[in-house]
Amino acid sequence: MLSKKIYLVRHGQTDYNLKGVVQGSGIDAPLNSNGYKQAKAFFDTYKDIPFEKVYYTGLQRTKQSVEGFLDLGIPHESVVELNEISWGKYEGVPMTPEENRYYQHMLEKWSSGELDYAIAGGESPNIVAERLKIGIDYILSKPEKLILICMHGRAMRILLSVLMKYDLRFMDEFHHQNLGLYELNVDDTGVFRILKFNSGDHLKGLHLV
Repeated sequence: MLSKKIYLVRHGQTDYNLKGVVQGSGIDAPLNSNGYKQAKAFFDTYKDIPFEKVYYTGLQRTKQSVEGFLDLGIPHESVVELNEISWGKYEGVPMTPEENRYYQHMLEKWSSGELDYAIAGGESPNIVAERLKIGIDYILSKPEKLILICMHGRAMRILLSVLMKYDLRFMDEFHHQNLGLYELNVDDTGVFRILKFNSGDHLKGLHLV
């Protein structure tokens, strides 16, 4: 494997994010006005980085978040294996106190090691990890050395756990925010190192509604 530098970002805000409603892979929501502001702030800060390829998922909110780089003519590609976890029947459902208890119960199961446990109709962390490995192995097999990847919060936590060889029980140690940045290096032996951890410096001073 060739050594690479990866800029890994979460997509910008959607109305579902704003309302605290889970989207998962089944809700293809667009960015809202805040999300576009975040995307512009990220682009304005990093537009001079000579990215060789941009990757996003099969959901429009990730492509919209990196549109500025695509407009520069940088080669780009959708990798659906990087899609967000499926939250099953809870996608798009408002987070009532009862739903929140169920969600917290699920997180407790995951942190206790029950990583095959899936929310009703959804995916388990182990299933998502296997899917993400397919996507990231595909990206890493390509010759480009400086790449930008835009994806989703829970999937990012699982992917970072896989790349850093963390037990998935501890995936929540990888915090995220809308358009937050992880900057990673991978050497030619396949060892990853995090240079920036959920950086939001480019978002400071934004006036969000």
